[in-house]
Amino acid sequence: MTTQAPASTEVDLRIGGMTCASCAARIEKKLNRMEGVEATVNYATGKARAVVADGVRIADLVATVEATGYTAALPAPDTARAPAARPAEAGAQGAEAGAGPDELAPLRQRLATALALAVPVIAMAMVPALQFDNWQWLSLTLAAPVVTYAAWPFHRAAWTNLKHGAATMDTLVSLGTLAAFGWSLWALFLGHAGMPGMRHAFEFSLARGDGSADIYLEAAAGIVAFVLAGRYFEARAKRTAGAALTALLELGAKDVTVLRGGVEVRLPIAELAPGMRFVVRPGEKIATDGTVVEGSSAVDASMLTGESVPVEVTVGDTVTGATLNAGGRLVVEATHVGADTQLARIATLVEDAQNGKAAAQRLADRISAVFVPTVILLALTTLTTWLLTTDNPTQAFTAAVAVLIIACPCALGLATPTALMVGT
Repeated sequence: MTTQAPASTEVDLRIGGMTCASCAARIEKKLNRMEGVEATVNYATGKARAVVADGVRIADLVATVEATGYTAALPAPDTARAPAARPAEAGAQGAEAGAGPDELAPLRQRLATALALAVPVIAMAMVPALQFDNWQWLSLTLAAPVVTYAAWPFHRAAWTNLKHGAATMDTLVSLGTLAAFGWSLWALFLGHAGMPGMRHAFEFSLARGDGSADIYLEAAAGIVAFVLAGRYFEARAKRTAGAALTALLELGAKDVTVLRGGVEVRLPIAELAPGMRFVVRPGEKIATDGTVVEGSSAVDASMLTGESVPVEVTVGDTVTGATLNAGGRLVVEATHVGADTQLARIATLVEDAQNGKAAAQRLADRISAVFVPTVILLALTTLTTWLLTTDNPTQAFTAAVAVLIIACPCALGLATPTALMVGT
């Protein structure tokens, strides 16, 4: 006796709130723990694709994602492709780093603020000639907006993840910058760093000190500026890749002239069905895939084949939707519409390639999933080891902060999925 496998359905969800590959790894892990669900989450596209068995509701998937600390919703329907077709939306809905120009504006503003204020802070800390009397207080004044306003998305995401018992790349950025800024405040107000005439010597020598005269404002401001710059260029790259897929879909015709009882009737492309005959005048796009039943012409199929020379077609020849009629009048009988056209299938293949994961991206996601907890554990280990070996809390805290700050730039989680998507 054989048991029939339960039927399965493929579901796409648009995920909001992801800011790094660690977020995608957490959501994917939670979804795959559900019975009857096999899911993949792509940070670059901001989508989750799940194969679910009968009995698993979409509402259950959404609830699981929301319980993880993110948002989930079905993608908006795409009228350019049949209702059954998967929509071709692009761009992650990450924290202030989406696919639309309006969504990029807040990220651009924070980046501009961070760069304008962090550059002089870094310059004063690295160039002794710029360290005039009380320069450290000017550095504090410039760095404070960077650590608070510009870095706010990191702090907010870190707090949200903390409430759900998780840690992501944002946790590292928030911890590292706040630790460096907090230490600098302590050194300025309670240590010796606030004294007039304080200087930061730039030398290639190793020497232990108590750290009370050292400030790390340039590290806090610089890390925020660098990570924001990475996120901004990543968001632009994703928007460009998404725009290419959207432009591909928009190559198709928006309406069509249908023959009904010998009378030409103009209809939206969504109302075209297989077997209907439509007219294509010179200079018009062919509405959908079909067979020529009347007339002859030259068709520019460069959007599909890349061949710049128009192809001669006559009665009985097949034509492809979105190609251009460059010659005479044609009457075409529709054979494939909506998601069954070659153009829609090409877009689906591109989208499937983006939603899938290459081996390199799976490796990056696995590393990202354990990267943040490992760094935090290393920082705590460093703090404990220095406390036990030196009995100097100042040096111990300085070393622990250094571990957090060095680990902040999360290029691994950013670069891999973005590079794959842009390449696709």
